[in-house]
Amino acid sequence: MGGGYTAEEMMIVAAARMLRDGEVVFVGIGLPNLACNLARRLHAPHLILIYEAGVIGARPRRLPLSIGDPALVSGSLAVIPMFDLFAFYLQRGRIDVGFLSGAQVDRFGNLNATVIGNYRRPRARLPGSGGAAEIAAWAGRFYVIMPHEPRRFPERCDFCTAPGFLEGGDARERAGLIGKGPAAVITDLGLLQPDASGELILTAVHPGVSVETVRERTGWPLRVSPDLEVLPSPTQEELSALRALRGSAP
Repeated sequence: MGGGYTAEEMMIVAAARMLRDGEVVFVGIGLPNLACNLARRLHAPHLILIYEAGVIGARPRRLPLSIGDPALVSGSLAVIPMFDLFAFYLQRGRIDVGFLSGAQVDRFGNLNATVIGNYRRPRARLPGSGGAAEIAAWAGRFYVIMPHEPRRFPERCDFCTAPGFLEGGDARERAGLIGKGPAAVITDLGLLQPDASGELILTAVHPGVSVETVRERTGWPLRVSPDLEVLPSPTQEELSALRALRGSAP
Protein backbone atom coordinates (compact mmCIF):
# COMPACT_ATOMS: atom_id res chain seq x y z
CA MET A 1 0.00 0.00 0.00
CA GLY A 2 1.31 3.44 -0.89
CA GLY A 3 1.48 6.60 1.17
CA GLY A 4 4.26 5.44 3.49
CA TYR A 5 2.26 2.90 5.47
CA THR A 6 1.36 -0.77 5.23
CA ALA A 7 -2.03 -2.40 4.81
CA GLU A 8 -1.73 -3.79 8.33
CA GLU A 9 -1.02 -0.35 9.76
CA MET A 10 -4.07 1.01 7.94
CA MET A 11 -6.17 -1.80 9.44
CA ILE A 12 -4.99 -1.16 13.01
CA VAL A 13 -5.49 2.60 12.73
CA ALA A 14 -8.99 2.12 11.27
CA ALA A 15 -9.82 -0.23 14.15
CA ALA A 16 -8.54 2.21 16.77
CA ARG A 17 -10.75 4.94 15.31
CA MET A 18 -13.86 2.86 16.09
CA LEU A 19 -13.45 3.42 19.84
CA ARG A 20 -14.84 6.42 21.71
CA ASP A 21 -13.35 8.14 24.72
CA GLY A 22 -14.70 6.89 28.05
CA GLU A 23 -15.89 3.52 26.79
CA VAL A 24 -15.23 0.30 28.68
CA VAL A 25 -13.46 -2.14 26.37
CA PHE A 26 -12.74 -5.84 26.85
CA VAL A 27 -9.45 -6.27 24.99
CA GLY A 28 -8.28 -9.35 23.12
CA ILE A 29 -4.57 -10.08 22.63
CA GLY A 30 -2.89 -9.56 19.28
CA LEU A 31 -4.30 -7.03 16.83
CA PRO A 32 -7.11 -5.94 19.21
CA ASN A 33 -4.48 -5.19 21.83
CA LEU A 34 -2.64 -2.89 19.42
CA ALA A 35 -5.80 -1.11 18.28
CA CYS A 36 -7.12 -0.47 21.79
CA ASN A 37 -3.83 0.76 23.21
CA LEU A 38 -3.36 2.99 20.16
CA ALA A 39 -6.81 4.54 20.67
CA ARG A 40 -6.01 5.27 24.34
CA ARG A 41 -2.79 7.01 23.35
CA LEU A 42 -4.43 9.18 20.70
CA HIS A 43 -8.09 10.21 20.81
CA ALA A 44 -9.49 8.24 23.75
CA PRO A 45 -7.32 8.89 26.83
CA HIS A 46 -10.13 7.88 29.19
CA LEU A 47 -10.74 4.52 27.52
CA ILE A 48 -11.08 1.85 30.24
CA LEU A 49 -9.19 -1.24 29.11
CA ILE A 50 -10.19 -4.57 30.66
CA TYR A 51 -8.17 -7.74 30.24
CA GLU A 52 -9.34 -11.31 30.77
CA ALA A 53 -6.95 -12.03 33.64
CA GLY A 54 -8.99 -9.65 35.79
CA VAL A 55 -7.29 -6.29 35.18
CA ILE A 56 -9.62 -3.28 35.07
CA GLY A 57 -8.47 0.11 33.82
CA ALA A 58 -5.09 -1.05 32.53
CA ARG A 59 -2.69 1.73 31.54
CA PRO A 60 0.39 -0.17 30.33
CA ARG A 61 3.47 1.91 29.56
CA ARG A 62 4.50 -0.62 26.92
CA LEU A 63 2.61 -3.01 24.69
CA PRO A 64 1.48 -5.98 26.84
CA LEU A 65 2.39 -9.37 25.44
CA SER A 66 -0.44 -11.37 27.01
CA ILE A 67 -3.44 -11.08 29.33
CA GLY A 68 -1.10 -11.97 32.20
CA ASP A 69 1.63 -9.44 31.42
CA PRO A 70 2.73 -7.61 34.61
CA ALA A 71 2.71 -4.35 32.63
CA LEU A 72 -1.09 -4.43 32.81
CA VAL A 73 -1.20 -4.25 36.60
CA SER A 74 0.92 -1.16 37.22
CA GLY A 75 -1.34 1.88 37.32
CA SER A 76 -4.56 -0.09 36.78
CA LEU A 77 -7.79 0.69 38.64
CA ALA A 78 -8.22 -2.83 40.04
CA VAL A 79 -7.21 -6.46 39.73
CA ILE A 80 -10.00 -8.91 40.53
CA PRO A 81 -10.63 -12.67 40.12
CA MET A 82 -11.57 -13.75 36.59
CA PHE A 83 -14.88 -15.13 37.85
CA ASP A 84 -15.85 -11.73 39.28
CA LEU A 85 -14.87 -10.00 36.05
CA PHE A 86 -17.06 -12.23 33.91
CA ALA A 87 -19.96 -12.60 36.33
CA PHE A 88 -20.26 -9.10 37.77
CA TYR A 89 -19.01 -6.94 34.92
CA LEU A 90 -19.39 -8.67 31.56
CA GLN A 91 -22.57 -10.68 32.16
CA ARG A 92 -24.22 -7.76 33.97
CA GLY A 93 -23.84 -5.58 30.87
CA ARG A 94 -21.11 -3.27 32.18
CA ILE A 95 -18.82 -3.72 29.15
CA ASP A 96 -19.48 -1.36 26.22
CA VAL A 97 -17.22 -2.95 23.64
CA GLY A 98 -15.43 -6.23 23.02
CA PHE A 99 -12.48 -6.29 20.61
CA LEU A 100 -11.73 -9.72 19.15
CA SER A 101 -9.86 -11.57 16.44
CA GLY A 102 -9.85 -15.17 15.22
CA ALA A 103 -9.13 -17.59 12.42
CA GLN A 104 -12.46 -17.24 10.58
CA VAL A 105 -15.41 -14.88 10.45
CA ASP A 106 -18.46 -15.75 8.37
CA ARG A 107 -21.34 -14.11 6.54
CA PHE A 108 -23.23 -13.36 9.77
CA GLY A 109 -20.26 -12.28 11.87
CA ASN A 110 -19.75 -15.55 13.75
CA LEU A 111 -16.16 -16.10 14.83
CA ASN A 112 -14.09 -19.30 14.82
CA ALA A 113 -11.00 -19.75 16.99
CA THR A 114 -11.41 -23.47 17.74
CA VAL A 115 -10.79 -25.81 14.79
CA ILE A 116 -10.33 -25.80 11.02
CA GLY A 117 -12.29 -28.62 9.40
CA ASN A 118 -14.51 -31.16 11.12
CA TYR A 119 -14.48 -30.79 14.91
CA ARG A 120 -13.85 -34.49 15.57
CA ARG A 121 -11.18 -34.87 12.86
CA PRO A 122 -9.91 -31.32 12.28
CA ARG A 123 -7.15 -30.28 9.91
CA ALA A 124 -5.91 -27.91 12.63
CA ARG A 125 -6.72 -27.18 16.26
CA LEU A 126 -6.67 -23.55 17.31
CA PRO A 127 -6.26 -21.90 20.74
CA GLY A 128 -10.00 -21.93 21.45
CA SER A 129 -12.41 -19.45 22.92
CA GLY A 130 -10.73 -17.98 25.95
CA GLY A 131 -13.22 -15.26 26.83
CA ALA A 132 -14.35 -14.67 23.23
CA ALA A 133 -17.66 -16.56 23.48
CA GLU A 134 -18.75 -14.59 26.55
CA ILE A 135 -17.50 -11.28 25.19
CA ALA A 136 -19.40 -11.78 21.93
CA ALA A 137 -22.53 -12.77 23.85
CA TRP A 138 -22.64 -10.09 26.53
CA ALA A 139 -20.65 -7.00 25.52
CA GLY A 140 -22.77 -4.10 24.30
CA ARG A 141 -21.20 -4.53 20.86
CA PHE A 142 -18.02 -6.07 19.54
CA TYR A 143 -15.52 -5.52 16.76
CA VAL A 144 -13.43 -8.07 14.90
CA ILE A 145 -10.05 -7.24 13.38
CA MET A 146 -8.29 -9.68 11.03
CA PRO A 147 -6.56 -9.89 7.63
CA HIS A 148 -8.91 -10.31 4.66
CA GLU A 149 -8.08 -13.70 3.11
CA PRO A 150 -10.43 -16.25 1.44
CA ARG A 151 -9.65 -18.92 4.05
CA ARG A 152 -10.55 -16.51 6.85
CA PHE A 153 -13.86 -15.37 5.33
CA PRO A 154 -15.92 -18.51 4.56
CA GLU A 155 -19.66 -18.32 4.06
CA ARG A 156 -20.02 -20.38 7.24
CA CYS A 157 -17.39 -20.90 9.94
CA ASP A 158 -16.11 -24.44 10.47
CA PHE A 159 -16.98 -23.97 14.14
CA CYS A 160 -18.83 -21.17 15.93
CA THR A 161 -16.59 -20.16 18.82
CA ALA A 162 -18.14 -16.74 19.41
CA PRO A 163 -21.66 -15.83 18.24
CA GLY A 164 -22.29 -13.07 15.77
CA PHE A 165 -25.80 -13.07 14.33
CA LEU A 166 -25.81 -16.90 14.15
CA GLU A 167 -28.06 -17.78 11.16
CA GLY A 168 -29.16 -14.17 10.70
CA GLY A 169 -32.49 -12.47 11.27
CA ASP A 170 -33.61 -12.64 14.89
CA ALA A 171 -31.51 -15.73 15.72
CA ARG A 172 -29.32 -13.79 18.15
CA GLU A 173 -32.29 -12.44 20.10
CA ARG A 174 -33.94 -15.87 20.18
CA ALA A 175 -30.74 -17.29 21.66
CA GLY A 176 -31.10 -14.85 24.58
CA LEU A 177 -27.86 -12.94 23.98
CA ILE A 178 -28.04 -9.46 25.48
CA GLY A 179 -25.20 -7.88 23.51
CA LYS A 180 -26.00 -6.32 20.14
CA GLY A 181 -23.40 -8.41 18.32
CA PRO A 182 -20.69 -7.48 15.82
CA ALA A 183 -20.76 -3.80 14.86
CA ALA A 184 -17.96 -4.13 12.31
CA VAL A 185 -15.21 -6.35 10.94
CA ILE A 186 -12.11 -4.30 10.21
CA THR A 187 -9.68 -5.85 7.73
CA ASP A 188 -6.61 -4.86 5.76
CA LEU A 189 -8.92 -4.11 2.81
CA GLY A 190 -11.80 -2.24 4.40
CA LEU A 191 -14.80 -2.34 6.68
CA LEU A 192 -17.68 -4.83 6.77
CA GLN A 193 -20.80 -4.03 8.80
CA PRO A 194 -24.09 -5.88 9.36
CA ASP A 195 -27.29 -4.98 7.57
CA ALA A 196 -30.73 -5.33 9.16
CA SER A 197 -30.60 -9.13 8.75
CA GLY A 198 -27.14 -9.40 10.34
CA GLU A 199 -25.35 -10.14 7.06
CA LEU A 200 -21.98 -8.45 6.67
CA ILE A 201 -21.79 -6.03 3.75
CA LEU A 202 -18.94 -3.86 2.52
CA THR A 203 -19.38 -0.30 3.78
CA ALA A 204 -15.88 1.13 3.29
CA VAL A 205 -12.55 0.36 1.62
CA HIS A 206 -9.06 1.53 2.40
CA PRO A 207 -7.32 3.91 -0.03
CA GLY A 208 -6.31 2.15 -3.25
CA VAL A 209 -8.42 -0.98 -2.60
CA SER A 210 -11.04 -2.01 -5.17
CA VAL A 211 -14.40 -3.62 -4.50
CA GLU A 212 -13.40 -6.45 -6.83
CA THR A 213 -10.38 -7.28 -4.65
CA VAL A 214 -12.55 -7.47 -1.52
CA ARG A 215 -15.09 -9.68 -3.27
CA GLU A 216 -12.39 -12.03 -4.56
CA ARG A 217 -11.19 -12.61 -1.00
CA THR A 218 -14.64 -13.19 0.50
CA GLY A 219 -16.30 -16.61 0.55
CA TRP A 220 -19.86 -15.44 -0.06
CA PRO A 221 -21.49 -13.10 -2.62
CA LEU A 222 -20.52 -9.91 -0.83
CA ARG A 223 -22.98 -7.06 -1.18
CA VAL A 224 -21.77 -3.47 -1.25
CA SER A 225 -23.37 -0.49 0.47
CA PRO A 226 -24.73 2.15 -1.93
CA ASP A 227 -22.94 4.67 0.32
CA LEU A 228 -19.53 2.99 0.08
CA GLU A 229 -16.81 5.14 1.63
CA VAL A 230 -13.05 5.37 1.23
CA LEU A 231 -11.53 5.60 4.69
CA PRO A 232 -8.95 8.35 5.28
CA SER A 233 -5.31 7.35 5.31
CA PRO A 234 -3.47 7.24 8.64
CA THR A 235 -2.12 10.57 9.79
CA GLN A 236 1.54 10.95 10.65
CA GLU A 237 0.55 11.22 14.32
CA GLU A 238 -1.31 7.90 14.13
CA LEU A 239 1.56 6.15 12.36
CA SER A 240 4.17 7.51 14.76
CA ALA A 241 2.14 6.44 17.79
CA LEU A 242 1.52 2.95 16.37
CA ARG A 243 5.18 2.40 15.49
CA ALA A 244 6.29 3.64 18.91
CA LEU A 245 3.78 1.31 20.56
CA ARG A 246 5.04 -1.69 18.61
CA GLY A 247 8.61 -0.75 19.39
CA SER A 248 7.83 -0.66 23.12
CA ALA A 249 7.25 -4.42 23.36
CA PRO A 250 10.07 -6.15 25.26
